[in-house]
Amino acid sequence: MAEYYLGIDQGTTGTMALLLDKSWKVVAKGYRRHRQYYPKPGWVEQDAVELWKDAKQSVQEAVRKAGIRPGEIRGIGLDHQGESVVVWDRITGEPVYPAILWQDRRTSRQADELRKNYGDYIENTTGLKADAYFSGTKIQWILEQVPGMAERLRSGRVLAGTMDSWLIWNMTGRRHHVTDLSTASRTMLLNLETEQWDEGMLNLLGIPRGILPELIPSAGVYAYTDPDCFLGERIPVGAILVDQQAALFGQCCFQPGDVKATYGTGCFLLMNTGDKRVFSKGGLLPTVAWKLPDYGTTYALDGGVYTAGTAISWLQDELRLFEQPEETEQMAKSVADTGGVFFVPAFSGLGAPHWDQYARGTLVGLTGGTQKEHIVRAALESIAYQVSENIQVMRQDLQREIQVIRADGGMSGNSFFMQFQADILDIAVDVPVIRETTALGAAYMAAVGLGTFTRREEIEKRWKRYRRYEPQMSRQNREALLGRWKQAVDRAKGWERS
Repeated sequence: MAEYYLGIDQGTTGTMALLLDKSWKVVAKGYRRHRQYYPKPGWVEQDAVELWKDAKQSVQEAVRKAGIRPGEIRGIGLDHQGESVVVWDRITGEPVYPAILWQDRRTSRQADELRKNYGDYIENTTGLKADAYFSGTKIQWILEQVPGMAERLRSGRVLAGTMDSWLIWNMTGRRHHVTDLSTASRTMLLNLETEQWDEGMLNLLGIPRGILPELIPSAGVYAYTDPDCFLGERIPVGAILVDQQAALFGQCCFQPGDVKATYGTGCFLLMNTGDKRVFSKGGLLPTVAWKLPDYGTTYALDGGVYTAGTAISWLQDELRLFEQPEETEQMAKSVADTGGVFFVPAFSGLGAPHWDQYARGTLVGLTGGTQKEHIVRAALESIAYQVSENIQVMRQDLQREIQVIRADGGMSGNSFFMQFQADILDIAVDVPVIRETTALGAAYMAAVGLGTFTRREEIEKRWKRYRRYEPQMSRQNREALLGRWKQAVDRAKGWERS
């Protein structure tokens, strides 16, 4: 019987299902786009039930396109959007409130208080900075603000988790409430040393331990799908991990110092640091990359840029500057430069290395001669500048040069943007043949969990480069542009708080 592996990438803007055969060729894809809701300024929500339905439909689409039977799927790997949370009733199975997304800033004031009073404890224990970005304060907000939660908690009806927990719970017929260590390390609730939920953090936020999922390694068969709930078959779930860590794995960044950048809704830069937790002096975050049962825990240094593809979507949907994102490449190439325009897309504040929850989107340098092409080019360049800031900190933290980064995600197909990224970094940028490396990494990890792969060399030989972008910009031009970018960022910082 034929064997297939399924990678499910539950992302912020959509869910991708990637079906691969035993030769690791892409057989079929399924995709469903999600809606996002903005009930108040700075609030970002999604319908958790819709996300569950979208996950099922994307998988069904891939299976239908491939013309296979679900029983031919040997295993499933699931990755997800990370810090976003959902809280639900274990009896009814219904969410008590919409899913709160990672971009949501409603808990900024609470995070400020935590940073002021317990900042050192939080960083030393969890590796993270107290910030509304992470899951902990989002769960706290739901428990405190949703009517009837106190009674639900007393009667043991509440479950809370990130999107992996929610999907696995539904996929397994409400039998398993689990999450892996890479995910837990993004919640601001995990003790990185003990690899357990930290009682001090739970007490600070008023989150009962009993509502949180069981912690498991990133690979291994810990659950099976319920035939009545998912695809009509009992299929092993062989992997769970955060989307960015899945991309790191899919890009075969297995050696300490290997770096990848994923350009999606945001842009997330991860460097493999091996078995060492690196506590950055410049604003980056130590995080769990993955934990494998026989190999222990691998760590990464994380630089998160909140707004990447979101900025392009905003130009398309709100300003109507173009009809399709693919048009941005030619628009940017049609002008020699941005005409002095700089765009800081801090729609949800600034993440690493600034950690300014109150920064807001800013356009500077506009003149009467500014054209829409200048603004589009400035938006693309802004993402590359933010990556450059994080790469510079990585260089300083590890005291080592970075020769190449591996790029993936939708924007890695934009040749103008990739060339500018290489130019402003002064580092080569490699784009792989399979750019859906997040879902691919989840499928690879599932194969590890199932025992198909026992050595990383078996995976490494499957990575193939599509194109390399070599830096071409002069040092003088690069430094001048980065100086102007810094001026623009300074104007965007602290906007709402002021």
